[in-house]
Amino acid sequence: MEEMCGSGREYMNFCREDTIMAIIDKIIAQAKSNVKHIVLPEGEETRNIQAARKIADAGIAKLTVLGDPEKVKAVAAETNTCLCGIEIVDPKTSEKAASYASALYELRKAKGMTEEEAARKVQDPMFYGVMMVKMGDADGLVSGAIHSTGDMLRPALQIIKCKPGIKTVSSCFMMESPIEEYGVMIFSDCAVIPNPTAEELANIAVAAAESARTLAGIEPKVAMLSFSTKGSAKHDNVTKVQEATRLAREFAPELKLDGELQLDAAIVPSVGALKAPGSEVAGHANVLVFPDLQAGNIGYKLVQRFGKAEAYGPILQGIAKPCNDLSRGCSVDDIVATVAITAVQAQ
Repeated sequence: MEEMCGSGREYMNFCREDTIMAIIDKIIAQAKSNVKHIVLPEGEETRNIQAARKIADAGIAKLTVLGDPEKVKAVAAETNTCLCGIEIVDPKTSEKAASYASALYELRKAKGMTEEEAARKVQDPMFYGVMMVKMGDADGLVSGAIHSTGDMLRPALQIIKCKPGIKTVSSCFMMESPIEEYGVMIFSDCAVIPNPTAEELANIAVAAAESARTLAGIEPKVAMLSFSTKGSAKHDNVTKVQEATRLAREFAPELKLDGELQLDAAIVPSVGALKAPGSEVAGHANVLVFPDLQAGNIGYKLVQRFGKAEAYGPILQGIAKPCNDLSRGCSVDDIVATVAITAVQAQ
């Protein structure tokens, strides 16, 4: 998975007085309006502890950090960070470890997991944190500052799994453009699935539309991107996007969704009207679904670097309960932002 870029967020001021409120400020405000319980499995890591203090002070989420309490306290002392109001749980001594192990065994015994293995697994903060979410003892999880994406995703996919009706876990980026006519857009998938099938691409589109509503507060207009518009080119890659468009309409017939569309036909009104007349999406798309990971990853970075857009993500979508990944190079404010996003997803 692509690492979080964190563009602009290192300098984020949570009490900004901009005339136009940035999308991340809106998300933080929304998180504070209905506080959710988020677990941080990397409680023995400095940035997580510093972020936890900011989150608690701002009232963004109720927090549980996982780790050996003495090590957590030592990390906090190194940075003179107060831990008041932050719950610390040691998975190795937790009174809930036995019940979590039993539940994990029941979930995974068909895959060959033994009771002894389940008992060992829940002593791992990553597995313990995911079980907290699974069992309803936390609303979401944020990890990745010291765990690889694989180590973070594996237990989440094994235990929490996909949302009902969704077969694909993917990602999106919230892109906030300084160009007023574009504003906030969702780009997907830019970080998880290298070469999605037509069905996976359709699932990505439906999940990205939900992310647009939940996180960005926008009514989605979804463009299935290609190098062709409405059959202007013939190729297997075009056929895949056409089939994905058909399937996405079957999965979510209420969605404003169209494809296949070239990028200019998707976002430029005059081009959309010319190349896809009568489309309610062409020229006005705010959710861009890329045909594969290469296009998506390159696309968001071009917009971020050349277009000076803020890029928030990757944000996991399609999973039954929110779990989000961090870059191992993330800043404290990246963690704060990701916790706020996760809390809003949990709402």
